[in-house]
Amino acid sequence: MVGDIETKQCQLKDAMDLFHSGQVVKICAPMVRYSKLAFRTLVRKYNCDLCYTPMIVAADFVRSTKARDSEFTTNKGDHPLIVQFAAKEAQVLCDAARIVCPFANGIDINCGCPQRWAMAEGYGACLINKPEIVQDMVRHVRNQIDNPRFTVSIKIRIHEDLKRTVDLCQKAEATGVSWITVHGRSVEERHQPVHYDAIKIIKQSMSIPIVANGDIKTLKDAENVHHLTGADGIMVARGLLANPAMFAGYEETPLKCIQDWVDIALEHGTPFTCFHHHLIYMMERITSKQEKKAFNVLSSTSAVLDYLKDHYCV
Repeated sequence: MVGDIETKQCQLKDAMDLFHSGQVVKICAPMVRYSKLAFRTLVRKYNCDLCYTPMIVAADFVRSTKARDSEFTTNKGDHPLIVQFAAKEAQVLCDAARIVCPFANGIDINCGCPQRWAMAEGYGACLINKPEIVQDMVRHVRNQIDNPRFTVSIKIRIHEDLKRTVDLCQKAEATGVSWITVHGRSVEERHQPVHYDAIKIIKQSMSIPIVANGDIKTLKDAENVHHLTGADGIMVARGLLANPAMFAGYEETPLKCIQDWVDIALEHGTPFTCFHHHLIYMMERITSKQEKKAFNVLSSTSAVLDYLKDHYCV
């Protein structure tokens, strides 16, 4: 996991400094399977300020060395970094936070995942209806991690009744949460328009930083959402998958970015499926239907490299 890492706490960039810089903080979202070290390395080259790991189940992480080794990989260039945990028990979350504390800038509690399995286990979006559990988890980490620069944030979805969301956020703020990321949809909503007006109301009700999340696909979208909501940061998921250079102002993935991904993925030993899937996302907007058919069925790294060389001189 982290045995070869030289980085120590005192050398880590401070995540909170980003929110005090006067600039909108550009953030790579926690994405299952996708926001791993190699991809974080790529988006950092293209003006991404802050990266999250994929969601990690805290109980498994604490219990299993194997889970730790497979779920959390970092290096000295991978900062500022937030480790996102699915948790429902304060002490288990603290134990997980203590493990990652020397190697990350903070943790985030997932209170927004709407997937059935997560909610059935008491994780994710069901926590927006349990503010006392959220408060307890934040309070425990605050009390037990003795690094005052180590951040504790939460990522939420909104309630149909927005007063309940504002109440949740204010309770979390009172307990010492560093910032809150708001995905502007309810648990039931999937592809409906994002309620940016709700994010604006939450922002106006809080004195800690608020991050806006949902349907942001270009740098212009990010700027528009900032103006609509007043949010201190913009978190992007699928928009960055489709164009990892988005925060640098590119409208579509530049060939240089594809070359960078190939170099980084090979250097990190990225498994073929992940390597290939990222390229499928990145090339979605720049390939014809026929090219997609040919590219999507390639089944080895060498075949992908040959294709890129033949078609794009990459």
